[in-house]
Amino acid sequence: MKKINIIYLLPEIKKASGGAKVIYSHSVLLNKLDKDVSSTVIHLKKKISYKIEESLNKRLKIFKKKFSGWDGKKMSVSQHFSPNKQWFESDLKKSKKIDFNKNWDFIILPEICSHFADDIGLIKNKINYAIFIQGFFHMNSTNDYEKLKKSYKHAKIILSDSEYSIKCFKNMFPELKNKIFRVHFSIDSKKFRIKKKYNIITYMPRKLHDHSSLLIFYLKSLLPKNWKIVPLKNVSEKYLTMTLAKSKIFLSFSNFEGIGIPPIEAALSGNKVIGYTGGGGVEYWKSPIFTKVESGEINDFGQKLLKEINHYKNDWIKKTERQRSKLSKQYSIENERKSLNSLAKKIREFF
Repeated sequence: MKKINIIYLLPEIKKASGGAKVIYSHSVLLNKLDKDVSSTVIHLKKKISYKIEESLNKRLKIFKKKFSGWDGKKMSVSQHFSPNKQWFESDLKKSKKIDFNKNWDFIILPEICSHFADDIGLIKNKINYAIFIQGFFHMNSTNDYEKLKKSYKHAKIILSDSEYSIKCFKNMFPELKNKIFRVHFSIDSKKFRIKKKYNIITYMPRKLHDHSSLLIFYLKSLLPKNWKIVPLKNVSEKYLTMTLAKSKIFLSFSNFEGIGIPPIEAALSGNKVIGYTGGGGVEYWKSPIFTKVESGEINDFGQKLLKEINHYKNDWIKKTERQRSKLSKQYSIENERKSLNSLAKKIREFF
């Protein structure tokens, strides 16, 4: 069987990123599926001249930009970047040059770089590629709509791991709906476990910080003295899993999410999740584990949280066991592997 190489392109992302983590996981798993399938990741960064140009333009406005978004022609391959081991431990196979062979290379672009299909010559050189839409909200990678549409039109496959994003894409580009291919990601339920629970409420300040600050201000004199709120900011995966395992409630400030991974991780760790779905979270946001709050409704958020605190019972974990089990299966490694195996077979059709 002919060998194929599946190459993921994405920018250097130094902070913890759920989207990047999914891409890394897919690449690692593809390398384990079949001896005739390999996968690598190429990290892109701005050329020094591009950084200087942007800096000068920001301060002096000397370069006129007709369109927004990164310019793929002014990006270079990062030679030394690796994801932080605190949030992604597996070894990645990385490529250090953009030198594609149309006989066996298949490129996967994230939606935030979809227009690079034109910028780096994938369309011109007839290199097979896909665009991976993890979040519909990030599809406007440039305001050059014609270039964007051209990039999606020439893609062999439109990948997505989000029901919400698929629905939006179909409505935007109904003529391309047959290109859509659903892939899955997994959450390791062995890492996100339930331990002895304490009166702890957790949240992530990096998500809509102004909203979370307002909610904490709202709760200053209302939160019972025997409860405390713990922010999860710039923490290792080990600290994250340990804290979620002990907390009882997780506050979701998801915003413009394809799915939103942290609320699932919190739920699998035995937390009641209250807050925003972020849009894409609707595919798993079901009672009693999840309670929805409309974005910006701080009073409603606070009242629903206080209600949960006042009615919290120690048998809640046991009563919600079936829903957590279903959630665990929905985002299992088995589903992820199965979807990637189907993807590899689909990609072979283009060679």
